[in-house]
Amino acid sequence: MTLCLNFNFIKEKIKNRIVGIAGCGGIGSNCAASLVRSGIQNLIIADFDLVSEDNLNRQFYFYNQIGQKKVFALKENLLKINPYCNIVAYDIFLNFENIVEIFKNVDVLVEAFDESFMKKTIIEAKIQHLPNVPLIVANGVAGLFKINEIKEISFDNIFIFGDGISEVNENNPCLAPKVSIIANMQANKVLELLLNK
Repeated sequence: MTLCLNFNFIKEKIKNRIVGIAGCGGIGSNCAASLVRSGIQNLIIADFDLVSEDNLNRQFYFYNQIGQKKVFALKENLLKINPYCNIVAYDIFLNFENIVEIFKNVDVLVEAFDESFMKKTIIEAKIQHLPNVPLIVANGVAGLFKINEIKEISFDNIFIFGDGISEVNENNPCLAPKVSIIANMQANKVLELLLNK
């Protein structure tokens, strides 16, 4: 279904919706920035990591933020886009129990973890305790080229974006072009779900 909406209508329609983002690395930070630019005003973000220099090739941080907690640096950056946003930041290592507690009131949840076991954890938490919350997952974000192999796969209300095969390693790093494309595809799906509610 194609929606023909002006931006003021979009902002009004989604202004009270809450989006959760689990992980504030390349996918999470870029997805959050696109959502705020698109009118999302309520975000819950969670991560335990620090900004490092090697994050700057793909993540929405700046050189002067190296060493800062990602959740607080991201909140600062997002508020520079829209100072009226309500951003709740959790500096925490996420697990099955606290995923459910932290994100229990969101309208849509975005998974943005690096580790496959964490992807499995959030999918299980969603299925068991957050069955009505759509979950948007990234899988296969490493490398360059072959952008046309990025796809969306969905089942029930879980939506997976990526090529599904590109694992990160020393010879196949995550870089800004592919990471940003997938993060923006996730952000686009968030908006689609919220506007079609």
